[in-house]
Amino acid sequence: MDRIELSMMFLSLGIWIGLVSLWGQFWRTDLQLEVSDELQTSSKASKFEMDRLPTVCAVIPARNEADLLPITLRSLLVQDYPGSLSVFLVDDHSTDGTDHAAKETAQALGLEQKLHIVAAESLPPGWSGKLWAIEQGIRFVETLHTQSLQQAPEYFLLTDADIQHDTANLRQLVTKAVQEDLDLVSVMVRLRCESFWEKMLIPAFVFFFQKLYPFRWVNDSTKRTAAAAGGCILIRREALVRIGGIQVVRQALIDDCALADAVKSSGGRIWLGLSAFTQSLRPYPTLATIWDMVARTAFTQLNYSPFLLLGTLLGMTLIYIVPLAGAIVGSITLNWELVAVGLLTWLLMTLAYLSTIRFYQCSPWLACCLPGIAFLYTLMTLDSALRHWQGRGGAWKGRVYSDH
Repeated sequence: MDRIELSMMFLSLGIWIGLVSLWGQFWRTDLQLEVSDELQTSSKASKFEMDRLPTVCAVIPARNEADLLPITLRSLLVQDYPGSLSVFLVDDHSTDGTDHAAKETAQALGLEQKLHIVAAESLPPGWSGKLWAIEQGIRFVETLHTQSLQQAPEYFLLTDADIQHDTANLRQLVTKAVQEDLDLVSVMVRLRCESFWEKMLIPAFVFFFQKLYPFRWVNDSTKRTAAAAGGCILIRREALVRIGGIQVVRQALIDDCALADAVKSSGGRIWLGLSAFTQSLRPYPTLATIWDMVARTAFTQLNYSPFLLLGTLLGMTLIYIVPLAGAIVGSITLNWELVAVGLLTWLLMTLAYLSTIRFYQCSPWLACCLPGIAFLYTLMTLDSALRHWQGRGGAWKGRVYSDH
């Protein structure tokens, strides 16, 4: 039995050595839009200021967001982007006065001409709620520009109603796209991290996402890996037309990654990074709220495969839980070799996670809690599969629909 336990411990250690050294440096947090912008603006080769500034249309799907819009919509309307920016908010059957909150926000700034409010139509079969709202916003933009005979926008900014944009965010996104000839630029905004459970689980959510989609691989045009963060995506209109529009991913619950995959598969170039200043105001104050957020799409990530689910459960156990459990068992049985390998593996995963913990300005001691955090995420993944098998499906802002 000791040999089996020790073999599992060495296997876990070997996996972590491979992840840290060979898996796209996923644990690093240096790929930040703001850092990239500093390098670009300091370069004498930059010609962005001299070139014609692209026209941008922002599309915001909004369902019962009246409380957040005075902050989030305002942050978008007051961007320091010197080019043309129009904002199209799609009110998806809100019952809290979302449209009035949006109008009042724009009027208070004297920027009513920048804002267009689109009343959403009923959700048709075969569409997820959020994507149908985005599709209607884009259709409205296209119709408006056709009727007015004006030039169509060169970029769409797809963003959520809970995102508070840094003043320079759009300028930095467009600069990145123009200078590097990118079809899609996306940032994973800083998620809210204030409550106990947010500090405990939200940084790990970002860490696991980066492990699943290493940003350096996403940004490498020679690699197949593609991903985006749905809260903030700048996409070239030509690229969107080339892939067949939003409708090609209309049933995707993980719509951001599906969109990025479609763009990259069509030969487009994409970039994904973090943002230190643009942030989500969506609160996840309790374990239940974070649990629901993860369980909504975790099984979708596994393509609804029972075999991938089993592999994930075993893999999470081996990679995150076995090292600490083995070290505890070794200390009880006085098997110091087991203790040493377990603690070394635990230290390695803690150091890898520490970069994300620091990015979120949380206590460094939380990095030591990764085994327990991973155990909770493993249970969330299992619950996601159970929900799918029970026909409960996914949801967006209170609307439940099938996962098919």
